[in-house]
Amino acid sequence: MSQDRKALDDTAFATMVLLSMIWGFQQVPIKLTAPEISLVAQAAIRSIVATALVYLWARWQGASLFDRDGTLVAGTAAGVLFAFEFVFIYFGLGHTAASRMSVFVYLAPVFAALGLHLFVPGERLSRGQWAGVLLAFAGVALAFSEGFFSHESTLLGDACGVMAALLWAGTTVVIRATRLSQVSATKTLFYQIGLAALILPLASWALGEKGVVSLSAFAIASLAYQSVLVGFVSLLTWFWLLRRYLAGRLGVLSFMTPMFGVVAGVVFLDEPLTAYFTAGALLVAAGIALVNLRR
Repeated sequence: MSQDRKALDDTAFATMVLLSMIWGFQQVPIKLTAPEISLVAQAAIRSIVATALVYLWARWQGASLFDRDGTLVAGTAAGVLFAFEFVFIYFGLGHTAASRMSVFVYLAPVFAALGLHLFVPGERLSRGQWAGVLLAFAGVALAFSEGFFSHESTLLGDACGVMAALLWAGTTVVIRATRLSQVSATKTLFYQIGLAALILPLASWALGEKGVVSLSAFAIASLAYQSVLVGFVSLLTWFWLLRRYLAGRLGVLSFMTPMFGVVAGVVFLDEPLTAYFTAGALLVAAGIALVNLRR
């Protein structure tokens, strides 16, 4: 397959809007399910189910997941980064609001653009995109600063969100800068979700979580949403996009994801929406938009 990636077209545009909605909302069911299933344990269950789905999908398509193609090292690296990204997201949700986590995690396109600028020819940042990077970082600083002054500190959870964003960006760079960019989206996802299925149960145990305390119909529906729609369908779609379009531009509408996340947190979890956080979130969104605009 050619290494050339296309600029965003209507298909990528519409797909990114839909993915932004799915990803922006996902923090809500995670938080609501926490009393029944521990946070990182949810991520572990999601990964195990999604791994089984990816394997079945590959068998149905006749795609090979275990052939020797020189991607084992890169695939393992991407999988480890992916797994620990979700350790930080799910653990962090126990220490900050879902709306705040959405903003910090989806700083990832900015970090990814910086990494791609350094390691992937053809994905250099323009002056306008550098301005977007500065805007996004200013927004994070503003939103993050509120954690110092709030009655119930969110600093630990906020820091977990930023760390998860760095790990997600690292995953994107590994995919684009190695032989993983030449293999199927199914195999790329299998590397990541499969390693997560191995690492996350151990992480849940190491954190001393209780695991599954009870299992209501809502908890089952929440796990299905996380596993099937987010962990399988949306991620398979994301890696499909990464193989066909310029990764640094795929976030052209990803600025909507933290906005969807903020709205979902406020509406469904009754989370507060302060002036500092709102201003910071808008700066982050504007920065992401600038970073991912076409030259």
